[in-house]
Amino acid sequence: MPRNMKRKHAGGAKRFTKNYKHQKGKRNFAQPQVENNKFKKFKHIQRNKESEDALRRLKEVESVRHVRREESSSEEDEGLNSDEGEEIEEESGTEEESDSDDDLPEDTILRPEESTRKTKSVEVLEDDFEDNVEEESEEEEFDEETEKSMVNPDSLDMFSVHLNNELSPDLLECVHTTHVSNTHELDWKVLGRLIVDIPTTNDERPAKKAKKNLLGEDECFASEGQVPERINHKSVDMKKLFIKSQIEQNIVQANQAHLAKKNSESTLTSLQAELASIMFNYQDLYCPHRTHENGEEIRFTYCLHALNHLMKTRTKILHHNAKLGKSAASNVPAILPDAYRDQGLFRPKVLIMVPFRESGLRVVKTLISLIYPDTGAKVMHYKRFLDEFGGEGLFFPKTNPKPEDYEQTFAGNSDDTFRVGISFTRNCMKLFSDFYTSDLLIASPLGLRMIVGAPGDKERDYDFLASIELLILDQADLFLAQNWDHLLHVLDHLHLQPKSARNTDFSRVRPWCLNGWARFYRQTLLFTSHELPEFRSLFNSRCANYRGKVRVANPIITGSIHHVAVQIPQTFHRIDVTSIQNSFDERFHNFINRILPQFKSATMAHCMVFVPSYFDFVRLRNYFKKETMNFVQICEYSKDTKIARARDMFFHSGAHFMLYSERAHFFRRTRIKGIRHLIMYQPPTWPHFYPELINLMQDAYQNPRDGGDDSMTVTVLYTKYDMLQISAIVGSERAQKMATSEKTTQIFMTGE
Repeated sequence: MPRNMKRKHAGGAKRFTKNYKHQKGKRNFAQPQVENNKFKKFKHIQRNKESEDALRRLKEVESVRHVRREESSSEEDEGLNSDEGEEIEEESGTEEESDSDDDLPEDTILRPEESTRKTKSVEVLEDDFEDNVEEESEEEEFDEETEKSMVNPDSLDMFSVHLNNELSPDLLECVHTTHVSNTHELDWKVLGRLIVDIPTTNDERPAKKAKKNLLGEDECFASEGQVPERINHKSVDMKKLFIKSQIEQNIVQANQAHLAKKNSESTLTSLQAELASIMFNYQDLYCPHRTHENGEEIRFTYCLHALNHLMKTRTKILHHNAKLGKSAASNVPAILPDAYRDQGLFRPKVLIMVPFRESGLRVVKTLISLIYPDTGAKVMHYKRFLDEFGGEGLFFPKTNPKPEDYEQTFAGNSDDTFRVGISFTRNCMKLFSDFYTSDLLIASPLGLRMIVGAPGDKERDYDFLASIELLILDQADLFLAQNWDHLLHVLDHLHLQPKSARNTDFSRVRPWCLNGWARFYRQTLLFTSHELPEFRSLFNSRCANYRGKVRVANPIITGSIHHVAVQIPQTFHRIDVTSIQNSFDERFHNFINRILPQFKSATMAHCMVFVPSYFDFVRLRNYFKKETMNFVQICEYSKDTKIARARDMFFHSGAHFMLYSERAHFFRRTRIKGIRHLIMYQPPTWPHFYPELINLMQDAYQNPRDGGDDSMTVTVLYTKYDMLQISAIVGSERAQKMATSEKTTQIFMTGE
């Protein structure tokens, strides 16, 4: 290379290096550009990112008081013309966040965009709307109801009463350690007998002078719960329930659309009004009387409560964001008082768990009818949602129809692996949003279990469950048919310490959430079709709401035994066990030593052994194989060909015994013909299975050529831990006598 070219090249390199360093230095010390747009300026306000920053400015109390005086004076002049529809600000305190799917984390559950279309009541957003949502103005104004609840600290809105204050040391000890509570019994018209347990400190000492916090404010602790007052459905005042105005105006129309029988006399039905009395009092509820007839009433009520809770949370956050924006614009340093702590660690607030996609579809449709009636509102990804959650259900034969409850249970899409996040923005409801940007989560236990994972899994995430304030478990009896352990595993991961902060603004997080007390503020609503020990255990051990809990406890008068149509003696054998841990072994040994030998003779052929638990089913199957007994088996994992072969052999006397699992009956409802002797290894989980199986023993289902006699028997084994199932079969009064009787054998005949 010529010498002059080398010098020219070297000089260019030096100039490039010098300019690069100069530009690099400029980037390091460049100040952020001030944006003129009011919305962007509001979104890019400087916030306290660590609680230590707020404590470091305690010396500026005088400035804080000055700011408060300005705020109180400005509140009087604030306009009240808003529709409460401004886009919600991110609760985690992120500086800038897009609603676009492209900006979501890699572990998001979102899938590729699908084409959009209009429906009868919902106008689906076009894809380019996602990019335009953030560019709209976010100047938040409030209606008269919201402004009053914000300004007046003595408001009777249970939302604020429940969430605003911390627990006192005595009340915390009560809900966490001692579990002391006052029990009340109520008798309501529809729900019936209610047992209300409210944690109490029983502190009769004179009230002490209120202590001061670091900002000089009086410390205010959360008050104990109150006994719910029944709402008359004929005179429901939505103002007293503090229903948001944008929801209130749609309640009547939405409710009429979901009810099987139109109720034009009042806004809510009698059942809905009584449920709302408990839900809006922010107390836990266990209702074991959900049926296919009242299912839509229950779903509408908890959707109304969940949506109202989310709208109030959004309004409160935007209200505080607006005030903080004014303080930032005036360049007055501010210390956030406790009233501005209005968020959790993460954004999701409500978790609704349902068993099938069809149930999730109905929940979403109910939410849409409440907040966005057919007035041109927008729902993002609604077509995709209908494609994934819609569709036809199982095929139901017309010649040999299935029971009515079976067709109602499995109507629609019965897939049990799903999860979907829903976020609410300005005039928009977005489906399939990322969990960490969602307000509400709808999922099945299996769908959440796949994300939560297990210890040792490389990819698992459960931080989004840390700030759940409302947990709804609908049709929980179906969770038992799927896998109860999945539900318990998910509940074990609620309110755990997060693994990462994810840009959480800790200066806006509620103190009780930082203290790890979130589970004491969570409201749980549990709906099942009947009572079971698993449900009672979940409600007693995993629901610790400091406002108390309400359990519907109606006695069962007759039970399902009165639906038995065959005149057969039904013998109940009580097994006295020492403990619940030993009950499984003691039941097994009692069965193989006392019960089974009575049915081995040829005269006791066509004997079915009905086993509710799959673990017991496997244990009995292994024993039958070991003893080389002549039997066939049908369980939930059996193939159709093997089921057909087993039914044929059992009907034509090719097998003496048949092992039949309860879950196989639940998912198939197969009519097993040829049953002459029925042994229930344990009372059925679903009480209507008891008469359903016995009625299969009528003459129309028998083989006239089997050569057997006409003798038929029904035998049921039970322990003291099965009394809830026994009560559902024979009635509460009879079950109590059976549990305390000196006789271990009780015989019933149809019609008694």
